[in-house]
Amino acid sequence: MSTVQQPEPGDRPARLAVGVVGAGRVGPALAASLQLAGHRPVALSGVSDTSRRRAEAMLPGIPLVPPAEVLQRADLVLLTVPDDALPGLVTGLAETGAVRPGQLLVHTSGRYGAKVLDPALRAGALPLALHPAMTFTGTPVDVQRLAGCSFGVTAPEELRLAAEALVIEMGGEPEWISEENRPLYHAALALGANHLVTLVAQSMELLRTAGVEAPDRMLGPLLGAALDNALRSGDAALTGPVMRGDAGTVAAHVTELRRHAPQAVDGYLAMARATADRALAHGLLKPELAEDLLGVLANGSDGSDGTDGTNGTEGNAR
Repeated sequence: MSTVQQPEPGDRPARLAVGVVGAGRVGPALAASLQLAGHRPVALSGVSDTSRRRAEAMLPGIPLVPPAEVLQRADLVLLTVPDDALPGLVTGLAETGAVRPGQLLVHTSGRYGAKVLDPALRAGALPLALHPAMTFTGTPVDVQRLAGCSFGVTAPEELRLAAEALVIEMGGEPEWISEENRPLYHAALALGANHLVTLVAQSMELLRTAGVEAPDRMLGPLLGAALDNALRSGDAALTGPVMRGDAGTVAAHVTELRRHAPQAVDGYLAMARATADRALAHGLLKPELAEDLLGVLANGSDGSDGTDGTNGTEGNAR
């Protein structure tokens, strides 16, 4: 159940004609959710065959037209293009006169706040940055996942209520992000979500190499519990050989990774160092055990397996 106070009727946006520029995974899902709230999708733009098929599946019957025509037809325009393409798109639309005064122009980039829309603002548009903190598949399940999804919201103060009302109508939870904090906000989400996919995919590949027939079934309960514990307890949820200071076990991991998956070694070492630093800072890793562990991690970066000398397997006896 949403914890956000529902807007008063006077704060709700009027029923709007909705257009989408960039029919990737995000735009059609947001337009479909706005349609469920009573708004009216009227036009989309998309170039690839995949975009066209996705638009037809998510918003059947809505015409695909050039971006300038989308703006001509719509009261609310969703700019759902890649981050790097957004500034040029906004500038081009403003310079060609496609932007209409009073038009709501919404981008969904996590990186940018509202200032990237300044060219359109000077043309009379109403700028909103509404970034859904969600991963999208390009299928109708995305609309369901918006229920309870947090949105990073940045907009001029006078448009704050309208921005938050749109998010709530899409089933989301608005979270106000200042203009200057948008890059940090986006980096935090990428660190948590995008890198998680890479880690899980690597883990499944290694389990298959180790002979596990159903790595997804093995990892599901483990990763679900780890995520739940981390969200509830933060660093106190740390477990495993790094937190315990098991230098011998970590050295054995590095040796096996070099043998079977050398492309995963650098990521393992980087995450192990970050884990050790956090465990030390929070008193979870005993300083007397950290020296051997950090030695293994340092040796691992120069190709040594760390299983001799002071970084030997004594830690395995714990």
